[in-house]
Amino acid sequence: MATPLLIFPFNGNALEALDALGSEFELIGFIDDTLEKQGPNGHGYGVFSRAALSLWPTVKVLAVPGSAASFGQRRALIESLGIEPERYASVIHPTARVSRFAKVGHNTLVLAGVVITSNAVIGDHVCVLPNSVVHHHSEIGPWSLVGSNVTVAGHTRVGENCYIGSGSAIKDGLTLGDRTMIGLGSTVIRDTPPDSRMAGCPARQL
Repeated sequence: MATPLLIFPFNGNALEALDALGSEFELIGFIDDTLEKQGPNGHGYGVFSRAALSLWPTVKVLAVPGSAASFGQRRALIESLGIEPERYASVIHPTARVSRFAKVGHNTLVLAGVVITSNAVIGDHVCVLPNSVVHHHSEIGPWSLVGSNVTVAGHTRVGENCYIGSGSAIKDGLTLGDRTMIGLGSTVIRDTPPDSRMAGCPARQL
């Protein structure tokens, strides 16, 4: 029997999550704080206020806020939902390939074509967008966003609440400090301190 699910908020990540659900989940609808978004929508599901969390208290939740402009607020926004960790769902697209030796946290979205290899760790509240590869013994810290077509080479640690822009490549063995932002199409070849803003080939501090 499919698991009922609510997705928060009604954004691009949520629509990509909808395509990733497969047969494991049955979408009840979306939650969004913006009044203009609430009500019926063109995808055949309702968009509800946060009252839906108490209206359906046992329904699982996938929370996927954040973009390049707002990734720094992801943790606060997800925590503001005020729900227990065990209520969160993780959604992995049927075409993603996750090693049986990898670990994927709760409230994590892994989209089409993603490859997560042996002994990689994907933390809680992480989004990994299509066709990205996280190689062996690498770790993506909680609250982070990984864009599409990103390569994270082996033995790399991405800190908490980071953003890795689409098309980027992270050299093996590096550590990206918490809250680091990597711009689109960048090549990272050295460690970054916390709160870095990096872009270019090779990536440099902005």
